[in-house]
Amino acid sequence: MTDEHHHAPPTSPVEDRVAALESLLVEKGILDTAALDAVVDHYEHAVGPLNGARVVARAWIDPAYRARLLADATPAIAELGFSGPEGDHMVVVENTPEVHNAVVCTLCSCYPWPVLGLPPTWYKSPPYRARMVREPRVLLAELGCEVPPDCEIRVWDSSAEVRYLVLPLRPAGTGDLSEEELAALVTRDAMIGVARL
Repeated sequence: MTDEHHHAPPTSPVEDRVAALESLLVEKGILDTAALDAVVDHYEHAVGPLNGARVVARAWIDPAYRARLLADATPAIAELGFSGPEGDHMVVVENTPEVHNAVVCTLCSCYPWPVLGLPPTWYKSPPYRARMVREPRVLLAELGCEVPPDCEIRVWDSSAEVRYLVLPLRPAGTGDLSEEELAALVTRDAMIGVARL
């Protein structure tokens, strides 16, 4: 007799605590599960990496916008309609042939939700948070992001006060693409700095 049952993987202690807290808040009438589901749905479908990709594509085609974005990112991003909690104070750092930028939150998981949506699980993991600071070149290579040896790596630590977004290098051979076509090339991981386009 074979075991045809599929079992869910065990949950982590953090997941157990979140489930217990959510259950308690629902039981006490403080949290409405429908409201929570609506928030998650909003960040999964209405807010996400496509917003950040639009910011990047605009910066690639509009030098005046790029200058505003690098000088004061929060209002420049708001010009495109993206703002709100977790994006109140944004800084955009630009990749160049000489400098590759990567973002981490060493304390928890501060992340620019209005332009990148929900943070990936690995972004919140202690190994990513520690290794991005200690050995960024090694970690980036393990993630498939090969940074040339002569290219400096700068690691930016997001916090409750400031969130970072990486402006990736525009890929070669994209001079004839429209803003929409350029946005389709931009990935969430490139805007965190763990991928190159």
